[in-house]
Amino acid sequence: MTARLVDIAAQAGVSEATVSRVLNGKPGVATATREAVLAALDVLGYERPVRLRRRGSAGLVGLITPELDNPIFPALAQVIGQALTRQGYTPVLATQTPGGSTEDELTEMLVDRGVAGIIFVSGLHADTTADPRRYAALAAKGVPHVLVNGFSPEVDAPFVSTDDRAAARLAVRHLASLGHTRVGLAVGPRRFVPVVRKIEGFRLGMRERFGLTAEQSDALVEHSLYTLEGGQAAATTLIARGCTGIVCASDMMALGAIRAARQQGLEVPRDVSVVGFDDSPLIAFTDPPLTTVRQPVQAMGQAAVRTLLEEVGGTPAPHSEFVFMPELVVRGSTASGRDLA
Repeated sequence: MTARLVDIAAQAGVSEATVSRVLNGKPGVATATREAVLAALDVLGYERPVRLRRRGSAGLVGLITPELDNPIFPALAQVIGQALTRQGYTPVLATQTPGGSTEDELTEMLVDRGVAGIIFVSGLHADTTADPRRYAALAAKGVPHVLVNGFSPEVDAPFVSTDDRAAARLAVRHLASLGHTRVGLAVGPRRFVPVVRKIEGFRLGMRERFGLTAEQSDALVEHSLYTLEGGQAAATTLIARGCTGIVCASDMMALGAIRAARQQGLEVPRDVSVVGFDDSPLIAFTDPPLTTVRQPVQAMGQAAVRTLLEEVGGTPAPHSEFVFMPELVVRGSTASGRDLA
């Protein structure tokens, strides 16, 4: 039990004495603290004492996210967690990490804990090569779920997404308005739905502004990883192709693009303009402050919670996609274009 107390206290962020008081049903513990300890028990796989068990653990809601290195995922998790707490539910955050538990393993763990529902953020539903039947199997178990950022017509569940097509189009139009005539797109792997949609929006913007065909636009698209290093690699290639404006599929990639430009002796935005995507926390304080396309995280997170709780309450929302419009936020990483040649 001593080892358990240490683990539970660390998970809940409280003292071992507080854990002991909760487990023994002692008074003098705040409700929020008590709920944090009980949630820690569930997350760590310990059985709740009989007197502390909620019927079916109805107050728990699972939230599965990718790794938290990209600051947009903690931002979404915070909004979703706060919205759930306000509705009397306890969020259980399950994060995928390289070499760690898979989405299916995390889902099984949450189902075993008796969660009332699950919200998936940028999960396998966004991967066009993944088997969508896993979500049908989850529905067959009676577990409501909502899927954020990534749509599949084969999955009968509510989706909440940013309009990725509009995001890429906004970025192209912005760079074109500054006089850039050769604009590139740095995106993630081809198999992801948001990537496919951003490319569609990029093609549309390039056709509208420069009269390029889809094939000509695709020659200015570089696939990489959603990381600083991935953005750096993609931008290095795009700069070599003569691009003076670079649209990135994440703020982390955009920071990598700025690094790539500087490594070649170029200045941002004097020589190369860079646009990110997400408007992650603290991104306004980079050097230079990043122009980016903002995901409406607050509205999306609240919509995901509201939709899930409607499912839990027996009045399900339409099994369709709720699409939220992004917003261009202009800062210091974009300026009038100049010929790199």
